[in-house]
Amino acid sequence: MSSMRGLQVLNVSNNRLSGQIPKYLKSLNLTNLSLSYNNFEGALPMGGVFGSANSTSVVGNKKLCGGLQDFQLPKCNYKVSKRTRISRIAKIMISTFSTLVGVVCILILLYFFWFGDNKKVSASSSSEDGLLHVSYHNLLKATGGFSSTNLLGMGNFGSVYKGLLDQTQSIVAIKILNLARHGASKSFIAECQALRRIRHRNLVKVLTICSGFDFNGNDFKALVYEFMSNGSLDEWLHPTASQYTKRSKLSLLDRVNIATDVACALDYLHHRYENPIVHCDLKPGNVLLDDEMTGHVGDFGLARFLPEATHKLLGDQSSSIELKGSFGYIAPEYGSVNAISTKGDVYSFGVLILEMFIGKRPTDDMFENGMNLHRFAKAALVDEVEKAIDPLLLEEIDKSEKRQTVPLDGKNKSWFSSLECLVSIIEIGVICSSESPGERMDIYDALTKLQGIRKKLLEFIAIA
Repeated sequence: MSSMRGLQVLNVSNNRLSGQIPKYLKSLNLTNLSLSYNNFEGALPMGGVFGSANSTSVVGNKKLCGGLQDFQLPKCNYKVSKRTRISRIAKIMISTFSTLVGVVCILILLYFFWFGDNKKVSASSSSEDGLLHVSYHNLLKATGGFSSTNLLGMGNFGSVYKGLLDQTQSIVAIKILNLARHGASKSFIAECQALRRIRHRNLVKVLTICSGFDFNGNDFKALVYEFMSNGSLDEWLHPTASQYTKRSKLSLLDRVNIATDVACALDYLHHRYENPIVHCDLKPGNVLLDDEMTGHVGDFGLARFLPEATHKLLGDQSSSIELKGSFGYIAPEYGSVNAISTKGDVYSFGVLILEMFIGKRPTDDMFENGMNLHRFAKAALVDEVEKAIDPLLLEEIDKSEKRQTVPLDGKNKSWFSSLECLVSIIEIGVICSSESPGERMDIYDALTKLQGIRKKLLEFIAIA
């Protein structure tokens, strides 16, 4: 493998592999490496793909140590000589003494600052993993005074702004909580808990949080995320008049890639994290796209943790209090059963899939008198699926057919690779959005099917 310079993605998770991680992996051109849930041991290599916790996953290897701080691995313990050990003890003692002196000085300064002028209102901040500290003043400046020109969107519990942080000179997305809204504080706590430790390439990364006061002494809470330059999936599926002229259209391959990204994120939340997490509010507006049009699931304000290894409907009150979601995407059983489950996310995912490839919102005016997006798609599979497909995708297939006339196994290659692909995806969406939770497929199975569809589609595109 050390000579496979063209290898970009390597996933050997859940394979009971043991020993040390080969150092040559850092010399390859890998962009994504998953070594999770094996028995690897020893020091994690440095450099290459191991230089980013977003590109490399090593969770589930209890004997690993070292690496970047983002991997949250214990430090490696190496045997050292007695002289070196004594020297280190002396350094530790000096460092500890210096730290204590520094803490005492800071406490004295804080004492005089607080009691010397208690009329002044300060903005306190806290940061995730201690990586970045921001205050109300920092965020006020970053957004131009929370200017409407920097407003990216408004959600259930607050507004999201685009900002430029002085500390890092990087563009970020800043979610300002509307604490006057009932449930906003609980949403903030839920999102902090959900994002505290989870790390996945298809989840929006939280950079830090800010919890303090504004200049008027009012409570202020905000979350700072990495900025997604291509906005939300909703904006691409249903663009405004101005967006429609500025942006290119989402191709079939784009949509398959994004659907696979979302399924990958849900599979991580449901099965790959230490305790299953239910997102509870999956919809196109909460799927954000980066420079390369990779999908990232965000907005964990309604997320719930389930007891370990629990994937069934629960009667536990702590996991179902004040459950809310978005109309059209929330599972039907949530209206009658006081419980949540991963199957609820699967339902939302199924609706999202159908919306992506049919081009209609679940709240579209055409769905009335008992008709909904699920039943519309199910009927189209029996009748004529072309009638249900997004016209933009049919236009793409039509153009592809005109360019491609070489038959494959008695069929037009473009038809085989495009329309059949669409039928398979609509079938996934219909099964996942079934009204009965028991009829829905597991998100892992949906992910596996989408990966197979994408592989087949890429093969046809490559030889077209």
